[in-house]
Amino acid sequence: MSAPLLEVKDLSVAFTQGGRTTLAVDHVSFSVDKGETLALVGESGSGKSVSALSVTKLLPYPPASHPSGEIRFKGQELLHADENTLRKVRGNDISMIFQEPMTSLNPLHSVERQIGEILEVHQNLGGAARRNRIIDLLTKVGIRDPETRLQDFPHQLSGGQRQRVMIAMALANNPDLLIADEPTTALDVTVQAQILKLLKELQAETQMALLLITHDLGIVRHMANKVCVMQRGKIVEAGETEKIFTDPQHAYTKMLLAAEPKGKPPTSDTTAPVVVSADKLKIWFPIKRGFFRKVVGHIKAVDGVDVTVRAGQTLGVVGESGSGKTTLGLAILRLIASEGPITYAGQRIDGFNARSMRPLRKEMQVVFQDPYGSLSPRLSIRQIVEEGLIVQGKAFSADERRDRVAQALSEVGLDPSTMERYPHEFSGGQRQRVAIARALALQPRFVVLDEPTSALDMSVQAQIVDLLRQIQETHNLAYLFISHDLKVVRALANEVIVMRNGLAVEHGPTAQIFDQPQTDYTKALIAAALHLRTAPSGIVKQ
Repeated sequence: MSAPLLEVKDLSVAFTQGGRTTLAVDHVSFSVDKGETLALVGESGSGKSVSALSVTKLLPYPPASHPSGEIRFKGQELLHADENTLRKVRGNDISMIFQEPMTSLNPLHSVERQIGEILEVHQNLGGAARRNRIIDLLTKVGIRDPETRLQDFPHQLSGGQRQRVMIAMALANNPDLLIADEPTTALDVTVQAQILKLLKELQAETQMALLLITHDLGIVRHMANKVCVMQRGKIVEAGETEKIFTDPQHAYTKMLLAAEPKGKPPTSDTTAPVVVSADKLKIWFPIKRGFFRKVVGHIKAVDGVDVTVRAGQTLGVVGESGSGKTTLGLAILRLIASEGPITYAGQRIDGFNARSMRPLRKEMQVVFQDPYGSLSPRLSIRQIVEEGLIVQGKAFSADERRDRVAQALSEVGLDPSTMERYPHEFSGGQRQRVAIARALALQPRFVVLDEPTSALDMSVQAQIVDLLRQIQETHNLAYLFISHDLKVVRALANEVIVMRNGLAVEHGPTAQIFDQPQTDYTKALIAAALHLRTAPSGIVKQ
């Protein structure tokens, strides 16, 4: 038998900080053959990403070190290789898709420049040939009208579009090994299916190997030949994918397979008071061209959408990246300009300016998709949660604010004694709980939840869904829940709006949308989400 493309033997990774050493990866061994997919599966902190980053030595050295181990790629030892050797391998023979594209992409460079730099450095490609290759890559990963997005910067793209740009960069040099760290976390289900189909096609075409790091077991079953299940830095179970799924041996593997959002949303109550409503809401962004910046058209981000959210009820908003979901939520909160009446608690607010909206901010809160990006790294958890209380509740004393912070943290399942710690000291799930606590501290009536579970492990997702349901019941909160994860939406929402290209293509009770979808687009979303099948190309393609 020929040697594996990648062979990792007895790898350990330690981090030393403040005189204390922590073993993040503990004597791990695995191999990947040419054209094969190996999935590393486990919860946050299990050592998956650290193991993968060790392959091309992308960890910070120090504080990272390797007490033991050997890594061979095409027979070449990498763990103790010099920087020049590693530089030739990185991005060329071995490429990587990182989990969080916003922190991986350069905010000062356009899409064209970032992808073009890779082609120039590794392939010496320039001019029209380089631009054509960039457009081809963006088309492959599902960027709509790629020619018009070349000069865009990362902040001008949606989360899913940024992830697609990252994937295009990783595939630019046709690598022999692609390390994909949660490559579809930020993607909607149909584009997820498209990306997975693309990766499979590339593997068949080029015999590229794939080291897949994910918490989504549906993707693992669809993509991987072999699976290694990691817990607390160790591989607790490994084997062929089908055997792991049909006959798991370890208790931790069984727990992962059983973890998914369960339970049902509150019973629909059409008599409950309306908290927020919008009628024919429109958000159009002008497209300007030429020296005089003349308006030549509009991007219709939201185009005539009706919204009604009642007390104690949840309205789910689903759709692909760029469909207008988040824009709709921000407009209802009056964080971006819009056209059309918006009513909160019986009062028209669409004409309110920032000053007029300020008193209502404590009653209308938002939990963002990425808690690491929305929580200031310079503030402690106490300062983050009490910030709104300082702005909105100036009558509170310092002791009263501290009590409210402790109460909010307890309500989301965090120990109040940790309030002086900082965001980087918490896991992803804990950071999301902090973001929810920040919203709850002001005792709101309406909360917009923008993809609050998309970056979380399956088991943590289930915990957050249970938490949100419990909080809603306790405080009779109205939720606008934005998500591309239809399993989570089904567990939380009473009603669902399906959005595509700024339009509400379907709207109705959750059971009706899931069991009797009326449009081809909704059927494609549900098929991709629940069965992980590739939807019809005419629907998936953007």
